[in-house]
Amino acid sequence: MIKLLTDNWSAFLSGFGWTILSSILALFFSLVIGSLVAILEVLPNKFARIVGNVYVEIFRNIPLLVITMFFYLVIPLYVVKINGFTAGTIGLTIYTSAFIAETVRAGINSVDIGQMEAARSQGMTFWQAMRYIVLPQAFKLVIPPLGNQFVNLVKNSSVLAFVAGFDLMYQANAVASQTFDTVNTYLVVGIFYLVITLPISYYMQYLERKLA
Repeated sequence: MIKLLTDNWSAFLSGFGWTILSSILALFFSLVIGSLVAILEVLPNKFARIVGNVYVEIFRNIPLLVITMFFYLVIPLYVVKINGFTAGTIGLTIYTSAFIAETVRAGINSVDIGQMEAARSQGMTFWQAMRYIVLPQAFKLVIPPLGNQFVNLVKNSSVLAFVAGFDLMYQANAVASQTFDTVNTYLVVGIFYLVITLPISYYMQYLERKLA
């Protein structure tokens, strides 16, 4: 396995870099979009709640690969040309944001409704109360499930391999086809994924203990 790693170090390192970049971009935008959708789901406005619920139900129940292939094949055909990395990252973002939306919504609903009422009675708007009072408490409550979603996001980034996204799995498939050493190739890839996911898991556990 060591020889395989050293002989193909540049390929693995390249895939590692693209995987990290895709994961960071998808993590940031899925958290932003998911939080906004979660707020839509709890707004007093019925139409806004319907929009939020429809978004979650659609993208949570369509396989990630289908969403990714839509952006990889359909969007370039009818809208604008995008490469595999961009298509995969967009698909990963949209898919993950639906799960994050449900996680954040559960956190918002766990905060005592009296907190919102008290903030509004002090002259805050709905959005001010949500930003300064409700959301900080909601995020604190949902740190463990959010951490799980972040780890799942990194693992799901392997979908980029299906759309020539140059990620770890894409490079692993290329190395395996050249060396025919599939066992050691995917063992190396598994280690690279652990290098990303374990720090996320430990940091989220640390954050949970610190805010407890």
